[in-house]
Amino acid sequence: MQKYLYLLFTLLLFAGCQQQQTCQMAEEVENIPVNLEVERLEKEFFQIKALPQMQEFLSRHPLFADKFLQQKGYPNQEILAQSLLKLATDTSIHKLVRESDNTFGELKDVEQELENAFKHVKYYYPKFQVPQVQTFITGLSRDLYVGDSLMVLGLDFFIGKKAPYRPQAPQYILERYEKPYLVPTAMLLVSNKFNKTDFLSGAMLDEMIDFGKSYYFVEQMMPCTPDSLIIGFTGQELADVQYNEGKIWAHFVEKSLLYETGQFVIRKYIGERPNVPEISARCPGRIGTWVGWQIVRQYMESNPNVTLQQLMEEKNARKILEASKYKPQKKS
Repeated sequence: MQKYLYLLFTLLLFAGCQQQQTCQMAEEVENIPVNLEVERLEKEFFQIKALPQMQEFLSRHPLFADKFLQQKGYPNQEILAQSLLKLATDTSIHKLVRESDNTFGELKDVEQELENAFKHVKYYYPKFQVPQVQTFITGLSRDLYVGDSLMVLGLDFFIGKKAPYRPQAPQYILERYEKPYLVPTAMLLVSNKFNKTDFLSGAMLDEMIDFGKSYYFVEQMMPCTPDSLIIGFTGQELADVQYNEGKIWAHFVEKSLLYETGQFVIRKYIGERPNVPEISARCPGRIGTWVGWQIVRQYMESNPNVTLQQLMEEKNARKILEASKYKPQKKS
């Protein structure tokens, strides 16, 4: 037991040292002009008391109304405004508003995180247009929206354990609905704009590499962010999978899972589950996505001439696997 605890401490210390070494923002990135100002829509929304005010709110924020609220799905704007007025005047939702203010304050730290991440995106993709960023309290109806021109952060989802109400989700998912996960999760959605994947074969490897590329993208955009916040594993889970990487990989190979096309089997390793008992009771769910991330990392390390842009454009998962030379060994 003492040996195991020492090993865990060493792994966590090593991961921490790696993070410190790589998280310094390069001068050429820092100098990229990004002046982000997050618009707090909930501040004015929950002051609304009458239908004409709500209609004015929708008219002042047409992008929000169209993209986030899906205004075009309603017969007319008045029906949407009536529905929103019920939300704005619901006293129980006002509890979420107050707790959100307590948790996020002026949102300066989140704003800075996003600004730094967008600087990195513009460094790799100079033509990238920083979207308008807004926050909202949705009454736990929608956590995030990310499009080319708009990003909306549903703050009530990320209040955390102190929230008077929480999303209807299992505890292992609720662990990821905390403030530190907000920006990494949003940037995972940003990665979809650049991540090209060919799903024609329907194989598990395609999904593994697709997730792996997205995690790697966030890793590059947010170099100060721990792996745990990118993938949503606890420190203990990360230590376990890192130590047992060879055993986990052997399971995928021995069970011929990489080219498995059956969705029932694929979801066991890619989908949301508290654990993957097929490997171990302590193996966290979505383990296939973590393995995909390690393959992508090894691919980029083994092929230093490949740029991030080329990685994100590469649709051939099998090519990435083979060129990665990924083959972790079981520990005795």
